[in-house]
Amino acid sequence: MTSSIEALSPLDGRYSLRVSPLRKIFSEYGLIKFRVHVEIEWLIALSKLERVAELDRLSVQVVHQLRSITSNFSATDADAVKKIENLTKHDVKALEYYLKNRIQDIPKLENSLEFIHFGCTSYDINDNCFGLMLKQSRDTVLHPQLQLVISELSALAFRYADVPMLARTHGQPASPTTVGKELRVFVSRLEDQTNKLMSISIKGKLSGAVGNFNALYCAYPEIDWPEIAQEFVESLGLDYSRMTTQTEPHDYIAELCHCYQRINTVLIDLCRDLWGYISLGYFKQKVVREEVGSSAMPHKVNPIDFENAEGNLGVANSLFGHFAGKLPISRWQRDLSDSTVMRNLGVAAGHSLISYQSVAAGLKKIEVNALQVNRDLENSWEVLSEGIQTVLRKYGGELPYEKLKSLTRGVTVDGATLRDFIAQLNLPDDEKQKLLELTPQRYIGIAEELARNEFWAQTGNSRSSQTRQEN
Repeated sequence: MTSSIEALSPLDGRYSLRVSPLRKIFSEYGLIKFRVHVEIEWLIALSKLERVAELDRLSVQVVHQLRSITSNFSATDADAVKKIENLTKHDVKALEYYLKNRIQDIPKLENSLEFIHFGCTSYDINDNCFGLMLKQSRDTVLHPQLQLVISELSALAFRYADVPMLARTHGQPASPTTVGKELRVFVSRLEDQTNKLMSISIKGKLSGAVGNFNALYCAYPEIDWPEIAQEFVESLGLDYSRMTTQTEPHDYIAELCHCYQRINTVLIDLCRDLWGYISLGYFKQKVVREEVGSSAMPHKVNPIDFENAEGNLGVANSLFGHFAGKLPISRWQRDLSDSTVMRNLGVAAGHSLISYQSVAAGLKKIEVNALQVNRDLENSWEVLSEGIQTVLRKYGGELPYEKLKSLTRGVTVDGATLRDFIAQLNLPDDEKQKLLELTPQRYIGIAEELARNEFWAQTGNSRSSQTRQEN
């Protein structure tokens, strides 16, 4: 048995424990177990059809015996299937032979073994398996981990909602914002994309060798096989794909992969922003005593969680991009080039899971360095020029933008210089006083309300109504 230290993939070596929730879903064992589940459920479904008189109706006890094969299916059982595959050189046919051996002693089935895999092509089994794998990994592993990221991020956005921060556009000082509001932007983006992720229809297929139910109608022409197939696939928890060739077209897999790509791209954006803020000193990282930041520099506390996440997100997105571009394409009614690609779905999921874990861990370690954030604001009074020239425009001042440009563009302006400028402006006294009281820390618009997620929550409906009336 090869140990994890000898594993070729870091998912099975360095990151083995971190991806363990996905192993029983996407591993070879997981795939074989899903096949067992689909094959047995199809046999049970056939037994319920009165027109399939050659297959006895199954008692509750026999159904329980059949389903226990799935529930008790072990790695040893999977190895037994693989031994048969070494002879057949066909994985699904090997499973068929394995199941026939397993159930030949079950009463009511000893003379009905040929109803295992009845009327099916391999992808009547596989497409349902891959659909179940993608659904289970999304619903029970990846989406819950994303929700943890969103929860951590949302808590930070609320905590730092009122902490003013110098914004940067094109990398240059820009109108101030708050730390919390900038984090809330990512919360909103991730919520939008995860909602889309959970709304994607995950499909299954059962329609025969080229999608026309040829064999099933040849054996039982009086049965409405499309209706039976749809009921069966939906009983598995999947949506039925009605028009297929030998395979389900996999357009939904492309959609799913593209959605994961967008989620991962948002997280890459987040990781790079946080990395930059840590570099600027806006965030401090909590020190874990046992950790080492550098083999040579004892002082280092590196943003390794965000760097790890960024790297793994890139690997995942490369794979998701290939899946989305490859899997919906099949020569004529089927070619085999998708087979090995489908087996790598778990690799992209694994690198994504590691990334989500790393982002969540990184978010737990950061806290605002208020001293540094405030220092940058105090050194950037020129950012108030936007607001001042806008007030001048309101009162018809002559060349307001140009005056502020002349005063502030490309130079650092302190508070005293800006107040002297404001004092000379031809403005109503109350407006002039407001501008004189303005500071970079106070020039944040409604950033705090946006960060707390209060503004749109309280005013969204009324604002929408008002917009409709104005239009």
